[in-house]
Amino acid sequence: MAVFLLATLDTKGEEAAFVRSSLEKLGVQVHLIDTGCIGLPEVEADTTRETVFEAAGTSLAKLVDYGDRGLAVTKAAEGVAFLVRQAWDANQLQGVLGLGGSAGTTIGTTAMRGLPLGVPKVMVSTLASGQTRPYVGDKDILMLNSVVDIAGLNCISRVILGNAAAAMAGLVQHPRSTSQQDRKLVAATMFGVTTPCVQQARELLEQAGYEVLVFHATGNGGQAMETLVRDGLIAGVLDITTTELADELVGGVLSAGPDRLTAASDCGVPQVVSVGATDMVNFGPQDTIPEEFSQRVFYEHNPTVTLMRTTAEENRDLGIQITAKVSQASGPAVIMLPLRGVSAIDDEGQPFENAQARAALFDAIRETRNGVELIEVDAHINDREFAHQAAAKLIAMMRA
Repeated sequence: MAVFLLATLDTKGEEAAFVRSSLEKLGVQVHLIDTGCIGLPEVEADTTRETVFEAAGTSLAKLVDYGDRGLAVTKAAEGVAFLVRQAWDANQLQGVLGLGGSAGTTIGTTAMRGLPLGVPKVMVSTLASGQTRPYVGDKDILMLNSVVDIAGLNCISRVILGNAAAAMAGLVQHPRSTSQQDRKLVAATMFGVTTPCVQQARELLEQAGYEVLVFHATGNGGQAMETLVRDGLIAGVLDITTTELADELVGGVLSAGPDRLTAASDCGVPQVVSVGATDMVNFGPQDTIPEEFSQRVFYEHNPTVTLMRTTAEENRDLGIQITAKVSQASGPAVIMLPLRGVSAIDDEGQPFENAQARAALFDAIRETRNGVELIEVDAHINDREFAHQAAAKLIAMMRA
């Protein structure tokens, strides 16, 4: 088995050779993949760029003729992702270490996102100090800021690249425990405004012998949960907080994408779905809110997060969307409605209290549930009664 080292050897050959040497001195076997296209490789690769582009269904000659750098990066990412996953499936890969600027980071992290959780992934990148979500996604990728450009060896780059090699060596030489987890895993979604509900439900689930993984419904959290469900790691889903659907619908900053609330249905995993925090759409500071929403109801959660109350019309759309997705479930599924409020600020006397909007949401679910079991609880979402009913229902479905 080896650590797969990814770099464009026409521009990062010297640096890749340094990292390979550093890893080998630490007792790690290295497999170097050339992800470049235009210039000549500065060092010899174990997997050539020709092989990379063949794996992407094209050829190096064609891409050189096209002269389209963007296309070359896209195809390199496809080819490397295929080869890396193939090596993992064949038990030939211990981890992946990538070096790059924007192109190299795109290529390297594309390959890393195709690997399961727990496989060591380190990306040394000039972009690591900025917005990294497009590169990390919902995977456990370690982004290491290169500080200086990866353009030659110097007193700074040697330190950074040496640390990257040492980090990868530590990850592969001291792997996590492989002992089997005795307790089955339950995934739960939570927001600050639904925390009391999830905490109370978690206690009941843990008493029943389950381990609960709580995901913060901030877009990336929902995506991570969906991925783990599809990876077959989750026995049941307590999807209390479906607020990410509101951001996807209205245009907030915490969307988990159009596939949110589909994994459990597709995989037949028991799920209890509720409507937590669907009363809100998330934005940044107030001066970043689009002008089209200027007349809406807002609540400043903190200086960097501003919440916008969803309307009755938006709530109806959300209800229809929820039932459409849950009704496709191939396993046990139930929708639970907290009739007295869906978040801490959708309660009597609170800033997002709106009986009309709640009614639109609940009526849409009642009218379009298409045979999905529906449980209505005359309680607030954060009341003990609701939390315990939700947990008890999920436990019953998993045991059945």
